[in-house]
Amino acid sequence: MNVVKQLYQLQEVDLELESNEQALNQSVSQLGESQAVITAQAKLELEQQRLEELKREQHSAEWEIDDLITKLTTAEKKLYGGSIKNPKELTNLQHEIDGLKTKRNQLENKALELMDQVELTEASVASLSSQLKRLEDEWHRQQQQLSSRIEQLKTILSDLEHKRQLLLAKIDPRAVEFYHELKKQKRPAVAKVEQGICLGCRISLAITELQQARSGNLVQCSSCGRILFLA
Repeated sequence: MNVVKQLYQLQEVDLELESNEQALNQSVSQLGESQAVITAQAKLELEQQRLEELKREQHSAEWEIDDLITKLTTAEKKLYGGSIKNPKELTNLQHEIDGLKTKRNQLENKALELMDQVELTEASVASLSSQLKRLEDEWHRQQQQLSSRIEQLKTILSDLEHKRQLLLAKIDPRAVEFYHELKKQKRPAVAKVEQGICLGCRISLAITELQQARSGNLVQCSSCGRILFLA
């Protein structure tokens, strides 16, 4: 096998290595926490806090109502019990009862509003919890797929690296060094020739260049400087 074909094969392996290394890096970068999951968790926590606050307000209103009912019951017993004879005291007590009833009605309305808000917020919490679970399940599935993909890519890279070492052992070290130096300037360093055209720069080659390339010797394109390879 001529040296140019060997270098072309080396280049093919190098390109595969680069492609799979990029895929590996991309897969590794996708491992870890999901921003969508984090955002959903934050929304759920806020809604749960809001629900707890609403329930506290609801219970507080209910306790106040119970307290007012107790006070009303006591006041009405005094009013209608006959123990108070003074008209002024009776009038004041009636005003007190009216005030307690007004406050009770206000608190009952507030309690009903809070009950509605609690029900709506409970439904919202349930919806957000369901959404979070779906996102977490999807995230776990993706993480498993990524982990599996990463292991596959590592195996592929290991095989390619072994293949590369076997190729290097067969190629003249001077040609390999030249290939590496040229690769720093030209990518790809080795260009295929088809129908008399260098596929590296898309320029037709001179007859003398084609003849030299056919010989299997290491020949560079006079236009782009790449090593010419005729399959």
